[in-house]
Amino acid sequence: MEDYLKAIYRLEREGDPPIATSTLADTLEVTPPTATSMIEKLADRGLVEREKYKGVTLTPEGETVALEVIRHHRLLETFLTEELGYDWSEVHEEAEVLEHHISEAFERRVAAALNDPEVDPHGDPIPSDSLDSIDDVPASALADHGEGTRLLVARVRDRDPEELTYLDGAGIRPGVELVVDEVAPIGMVTVRLDSGETVALPDHIADAIQVRHPDEIAEEVGEV
Repeated sequence: MEDYLKAIYRLEREGDPPIATSTLADTLEVTPPTATSMIEKLADRGLVEREKYKGVTLTPEGETVALEVIRHHRLLETFLTEELGYDWSEVHEEAEVLEHHISEAFERRVAAALNDPEVDPHGDPIPSDSLDSIDDVPASALADHGEGTRLLVARVRDRDPEELTYLDGAGIRPGVELVVDEVAPIGMVTVRLDSGETVALPDHIADAIQVRHPDEIAEEVGEV
């Protein structure tokens, strides 16, 4: 149930709700009838609203549950990397299992032990303990920027372990600055790090790397 709410929340933020049942089924890799059955159960509990022939949206109660699960997940990813020595390529699947089984008391202990982190190892914002929202920052795909643009990696949305290991080995993580060196017509983006090393990235990886302009961040810091 919680995985459905989490998926609907993410899809709502990425597009315009309501979310079609077929889209939700594809996201969760289940059949449309299976998704329909779960949507009916969620609606009966007051967690989603259904619009005939259109799809579903989260109710305020459903959004709160989704944010709670997302907070569990991202805190667990951070705990696994910072306290247990996991690589960031390993933590997503572990957190997917654990997120449904921790108590709120345990969650508070984890958050306190980590000094209430704002983002997880992939740069994704962690919902506040009030569960009122996610303090997301505007970012765009690396693949959308032209040659010569200097950028700062804000988050990496790729969850493929092999690709995360590749990025880590190349030195590309949230917080790293880089310059778009070349955008090839054959689906590759080459970036240059401050070390002078260049890294070639396939389009789908460049799409998953979310970036910001460093001067935008400097302006925000100046406003605080």
